[in-house]
Amino acid sequence: MNFTLQHQAVNSQARAGKLETGHGTIETPIFMPVGTAGSVKGIHVKDLKEDIQAQIILGNTYHLYLRPGTEIIEEAGGLHKFNGWSGPILTDSGGYQVFSLGDIRKLTEEGAKFQSHIDGSRHLFTPESVVDVQRKIGADIIMAFDECTPGDAGYDYAKKSLALTQRWLERCVNQMEKTKPLYGHGQSLFPIVQGAVYPDLREAAAKHATSIPSDGYAIGGLSVGESEADMYAMIEVVNPILPKDKPRYLMGVGTPINILEAIDRGVDMFDCVMPTRNGRNGMLFTKNGIINIRNKKWAADFSPVDQDGTSFVDHNYSKAFLRHLIISNEMLGAQIASQHNLAFYLWLVKEARRQILTDNFKAWKEELVQQLGKRL
Repeated sequence: MNFTLQHQAVNSQARAGKLETGHGTIETPIFMPVGTAGSVKGIHVKDLKEDIQAQIILGNTYHLYLRPGTEIIEEAGGLHKFNGWSGPILTDSGGYQVFSLGDIRKLTEEGAKFQSHIDGSRHLFTPESVVDVQRKIGADIIMAFDECTPGDAGYDYAKKSLALTQRWLERCVNQMEKTKPLYGHGQSLFPIVQGAVYPDLREAAAKHATSIPSDGYAIGGLSVGESEADMYAMIEVVNPILPKDKPRYLMGVGTPINILEAIDRGVDMFDCVMPTRNGRNGMLFTKNGIINIRNKKWAADFSPVDQDGTSFVDHNYSKAFLRHLIISNEMLGAQIASQHNLAFYLWLVKEARRQILTDNFKAWKEELVQQLGKRL
């Protein structure tokens, strides 16, 4: 994998880059649609590529490990062959999912013991086993196993948790060195910078992560309950320490405004379930603001879903029809709304990249942020 930093915006830390992987080139900044179980909910691969214009998607180790299981994926020849997506794939290590299990998981030095949310069966994730599972999944970019600390974690707990994450990272690196890719393309391990909302812990975490040569670095443990001000402050602590010539990935973030603010602070890669999850519930993101399509005001509005949208669903369907589908719990409604939102997110980062390259990012961002939060 190779990353080329092409341009940094004037009066901003925003960057435009090019990330080359074994399954294609990614232009950054980029948003990765989330395919938790190997598929992006309700979206065909053809539409992901041609309509939404996704360049990379995300899968999740925890979910794929439990179902269908790594044996099936390996027998298929890896996740690319299994799900039909030919572009790059990134896998989250499952640390966040294990964290979210709460009372049905236990962390030790060895790893994380947990019960399946599907059938209650007991499992153990170790740094070594998580690397092995991601080898079998075959993602281009894989994440180190970490503990995702909650946004309200106390300092002592966050410090102890970070030390465990750092020890686990070193074990992940060792396991990567002992093993090889299975499907003929390279795989890159990204360390994850933790440290909750404490600047000294974040600084220490970033320095430890960058002491390990890697193809890229992730920032985790944000958008988990802390304030947006704290999230932005932690990005500002971490990014100056991370290498300028490597991609920076902010995990699980977020709203369109969050993404623009993080780009402004030097982040290159994003993922979030928000476009599809909120879409299924009838929330549409547009550059003019947010539409709650369930509102009665749209019941007889026969204008396009989004006159400015880039997806075919924006122009082939009306607001009134989409509202009818969502209110009726019709599957097509969730598909249309999800496809619209994903296309909007990909438009957002593509346009951000264009504005960076033309040195107009800061003014464009500040103007757009004023619109994005409006309720239409």
